[in-house]
Amino acid sequence: MLANVRSCALKGIDGFEVVTEVDISAGMPTFSVVGLPDAEVKESKDRVTAAIRNSGFDFPLKRITVNLSPAELRKSGTQFDLPIAAGILAASGALSDAAADKLKHLLLLGELALDGTLRPCAGVLPMLISVKNGQTTAVIPPENMLEGRACGARFITPRTLRDLVNWLENKLPDEAVQIPFLPQEPEEAPTLPDFADVKGQAVAKRALEIAAAGGHNVLMIGLPGTGKSMLAKRFPGILPPLSEEEALEITKIYSVCNLIGKTAKRLTQRPFRDPHHTISDVALIGGGSTPKPGEVSLAHNGVLFLDEFAEFSRTTLEVLRQPLENGQVTISRAKETVTYPARFTLIAAMNPCPCGNLGNPHKACTCSPVQISRYKSKISGPLLDRIDLTVNLNPVAYSDWNKPAEGDSSAQIRARVIAARQRQQARFQGTPTTANAFMTQKQIKQFCQLPAGADAILEAAMRKFGLSARSLDKVLKTARTIADLEGKENIENAHLIEVLQYRPLDRKGVPDL
Repeated sequence: MLANVRSCALKGIDGFEVVTEVDISAGMPTFSVVGLPDAEVKESKDRVTAAIRNSGFDFPLKRITVNLSPAELRKSGTQFDLPIAAGILAASGALSDAAADKLKHLLLLGELALDGTLRPCAGVLPMLISVKNGQTTAVIPPENMLEGRACGARFITPRTLRDLVNWLENKLPDEAVQIPFLPQEPEEAPTLPDFADVKGQAVAKRALEIAAAGGHNVLMIGLPGTGKSMLAKRFPGILPPLSEEEALEITKIYSVCNLIGKTAKRLTQRPFRDPHHTISDVALIGGGSTPKPGEVSLAHNGVLFLDEFAEFSRTTLEVLRQPLENGQVTISRAKETVTYPARFTLIAAMNPCPCGNLGNPHKACTCSPVQISRYKSKISGPLLDRIDLTVNLNPVAYSDWNKPAEGDSSAQIRARVIAARQRQQARFQGTPTTANAFMTQKQIKQFCQLPAGADAILEAAMRKFGLSARSLDKVLKTARTIADLEGKENIENAHLIEVLQYRPLDRKGVPDL
């Protein structure tokens, strides 16, 4: 007999429907799964066999063939356990005709324990979004119910394979396979450290405000203890709130990585990822035999903080070029190519030299010129070209340290940032562009008109700093952001001059202090 059960699989962060075809015929007892399954899917044979038997059903000792259609797309994950088990029960005649007909209108997702208990699986949210419509009811594990609610899908959550069969046979009411909705208390925003706590470093604060307002990348260079990490950790507190579309996109990525269960809720805060400098290029950018998102995608619509920037391996840093330029990562393998979104704000911090004392008036630098040159050379010119703002942090004087902190709070800065972003949203309405940093060439020409005398300023800067054409574009984008912060309709020469103060002086490497 033949049975068809609807399920889903993932390609990147998008789902596509899969029809699980189960055929049971006479012959030697075999159990095969075809349709480009990976190792996780192939292992489902043993889990399904044990789950069916331990749920009180007879496992058919016949030739069982499972086809996952469409066969040309690779299938991965453990969510096929439940549809395969249900398909075997339907094809073997263990379900009544009415139950088998009811099964045809469901979409099944879930891993099975050996005792038949449904276990959570990764990527439920994007899979449900891809097939969501008013006529489809999904069957998902109870632990994945928050993802079902996040996308507004219709679903039931049986706890075991036996419960699902009893519900199909109308032996259990709907209430028995549904978790009642309990209104949750409004989520409290996390308490983030405040910019008002930072003493001194007015220039760095200004640069980070510009970065937050326009989505620009920042490199902070300074002696140990000058507040680089302190400033970076306060940066999320001045970012604008997530839109509904942005929140859903982030949640899809975390669902694919099976991290939703750890948060137990839809993501509403911008991500802040700070991987250690020993991270591999695959872990940073994403990949593997079955490509998975890396840190750059987990930081999508948020912040990627790379402390000790020059301590990362050169190969690891170079893989940042594509996401910094395109806002996405394309991972190609022999049998598939996957694209993940990776539109983040890069905040990088580093010391001026390996020992950290280059330019320190109180401690001598112990590094040789060769060591300093090698240290700086890890950051290539093309990578530095993709950084909009470079800030040198000077040591905080005792007089500044000993007096109460001055300057605007995170709330005050955030209000200005939100106002600037609102101006950009109005400007780019109807286009994929969300901030000044992501403007296209056409948009730069349209919205970054130069005032009188600007040509001379930019030409002089290009000669002095060795700026590339990409760097000049970034200067214009950043100047546009400063104008937005000030509520100005057009870019002024003062905005260009301020931006050029944040450009690196040494194009062969990192600027000296």
